[in-house]
Amino acid sequence: MQREINGMTIECRRGDITDQPDIDIIVNAANKQLKGGGGVDGAINRAAGPKLVEASLKRAPIEAGEAVITDAFELPNRHVVHCVGPVYSQSQPVAAQLASCYRTAMQLAEDHGAASIAFPAISCGVYGYPLDEAADIALGTVADCASRAQSVKTVRFVLFSQDVLAAFERALSAH
Repeated sequence: MQREINGMTIECRRGDITDQPDIDIIVNAANKQLKGGGGVDGAINRAAGPKLVEASLKRAPIEAGEAVITDAFELPNRHVVHCVGPVYSQSQPVAAQLASCYRTAMQLAEDHGAASIAFPAISCGVYGYPLDEAADIALGTVADCASRAQSVKTVRFVLFSQDVLAAFERALSAH
């Protein structure tokens, strides 16, 4: 599914974020120490090779809502943006932190002249963010960034499972 918002194509598809050769920047759902881990983080680090962890460790630690950028090494992309999503809780400013992940990644893509960026569903795995709420924040933040984007013309959400894809498609339809 895809939509055009303010001249930017935003799409949702099921797939593997490490296999997006037509995308300039992919986003990693990283941990605060940027040392690799499981899920999306582990898959990206395995595909990129050991130099990705070496490069990202030099930028650690970062906090929830923050992001840094590195080269992509053995991935078919130019760069990887490493975002630390919040662990879901009703007592913390998690919505603002999650939105910050997407906004900061979009700004880093602009700063590096990227035409395209691909996101996973940040914080929706072991960090426990409810899918519909996370998808709404993700799509709303990216749609808001579309009005200011200069270089980024394509945003792809690459989602691993059918239930996550369905949540993100519902959110895209609403924005």
